[in-house]
Amino acid sequence: MASASEFESLVARFYEPLYQFAFSLTRSEADASDMTQQTFYVWATKGHQLRDATKVKTWLFTTLHRQFLESQRRRVRFPHQELETAEAELPAILPKGISRIDAAHVLATLARVDESYQAAVSLFYIEDCSYQEIADILELPLGTVKSRISRGIGQLQKLMAKEIAVMSPQADRKRV
Repeated sequence: MASASEFESLVARFYEPLYQFAFSLTRSEADASDMTQQTFYVWATKGHQLRDATKVKTWLFTTLHRQFLESQRRRVRFPHQELETAEAELPAILPKGISRIDAAHVLATLARVDESYQAAVSLFYIEDCSYQEIADILELPLGTVKSRISRGIGQLQKLMAKEIAVMSPQADRKRV
């Protein structure tokens, strides 16, 4: 494990070039700062695993680049959208129905999705695996994984919407 002075020396030597690289990728000062700091955090926790000290620079830049790619994947998977602009697209779910839904219920509903889709959906949303990781785990082509996740989520949404509709106050009144 490196000493505090060695770590500080490393930060002093590489902070500016790493920040500049991060800024060139993100075009955002805040994101570049966050990514640079995260790179040094990863170094502080995992840098001792590097066997060849002459490759520190490469290791740092590679780590930062991987973080950038991961952040891009997350932005694609979970795009930011202002609530006001997405309000029309949101399903109309009454508060009573929402309060009845919990994680165990969603998992039980996932078990009713076609078996061919369950593993891919579970790995993607519950285990937070990447498409490539899922393809490797399930030994399937990447396109098949993406298709199964999309179709599986579609089925899950339809099943959940039906159950929420059943749990709505109107459904409660019809049962009485």
